[in-house]
Amino acid sequence: MAEVKFTSNLKRHLSATHVDVGGRTVGEVLHQVVEHNPSLRDHLMDDRGRLQAQIVVFINGTLIEDRARLSDPVEPAAELFVMQALSGG
Repeated sequence: MAEVKFTSNLKRHLSATHVDVGGRTVGEVLHQVVEHNPSLRDHLMDDRGRLQAQIVVFINGTLIEDRARLSDPVEPAAELFVMQALSGG
């Protein structure tokens, strides 16, 4: 199972907790996360199922490439790290 972790900032504001879920792609994993905690859906994904602009996901320390279809492959023992992107100057 993939291990999904959230930054402390997201955990504090969204009640997001560490979770182990199955899935072969980032999309499948995030859908499992949302099944465990439905309140996360609107914060993680837009109405088309793509990542919200302010959310970034890393798989084993590497930024995912497909933010639209979330098709990046996820190995069973992978670690996904979900964080809020920072912007500004």
